[in-house]
Amino acid sequence: MATVTVRDPAGAESGTVELDDATFGIEPNVPVLHQVVTAQLAAARAGTQSTKTRAEVRGGGGKPWRQKGTGLSRQGSLRAPQWRGGGVALGPKPRSYRQRTPKKMVQLALRSALSDRAADGRVAVVSRWDFAAPKTQEARLALQALGVEGRALVVLEPEAEVAAKSFRNLPEVHVISVRELNAYDVLCCDWVVFTEATLPRPRAGEEGA
Repeated sequence: MATVTVRDPAGAESGTVELDDATFGIEPNVPVLHQVVTAQLAAARAGTQSTKTRAEVRGGGGKPWRQKGTGLSRQGSLRAPQWRGGGVALGPKPRSYRQRTPKKMVQLALRSALSDRAADGRVAVVSRWDFAAPKTQEARLALQALGVEGRALVVLEPEAEVAAKSFRNLPEVHVISVRELNAYDVLCCDWVVFTEATLPRPRAGEEGA
């Protein structure tokens, strides 16, 4: 197992922790990553686009001219798709873009993304965030003390409201609950910052397997 140094918010070393090989040590599965991320982005689409068909456009109820004898083509309505102001043929209608993604694929994609960051040494572990009150400046200094540069994904416990408020105003930091951790957000950030409480651990019975 790979080992990562655990630091406090001031950057001082407070121990080490082993990263679970099943989560941080696998060969990233690029096709699965692509499929899961594509499905996640598709699910985020609103799908509210809509065009009117010839049946929905106002007007055009009467035949514009007689069938024969005018030298013009035969037309039944001025709201047909070939006319300006007419309906749209085969236009988009509201729909859902969601794709069904098996749970095991979602889990494999997350482990692949975390393994990619761990292979580059871009996983940081903090003992805990002990902000007395929400302070953006303290959060910025804490990341600098950890050596975190660029975009960072800070993984917090759901009840860590003070830490979340401290980090949320930093434009290069994305705060996420450990329950919502996903492959897309991991891939969008250069660093992943865990606390000891949010760091993924081996499941019971898997240690030493």
